[in-house]
Amino acid sequence: MNDTAMNYLTVLFVFLLLAAPSLYGIAHDRRVDRQLREARAARGAAEQPPRRTDFTSAA
Repeated sequence: MNDTAMNYLTVLFVFLLLAAPSLYGIAHDRRVDRQLREARAARGAAEQPPRRTDFTSAA
C-alpha cells in the first residue's frame, strides 16, 4: 500500500512539474490581454469627441 501511494505522489509531482510552466504562461497571457484591453478602452475614451452637440450656430 505504501509503495502504491508513493507511486501516485511521484506521478502527481511529475505532472505538476511539467504543467507548471504552461499554467504560468497562460496566467501571464491573460494578464497581458487584460492590460491591453484596459489601455485600448482608456485610449478610445480619451479620443472620442464629446457627445453633446452645440445647436446655437445652426440657425
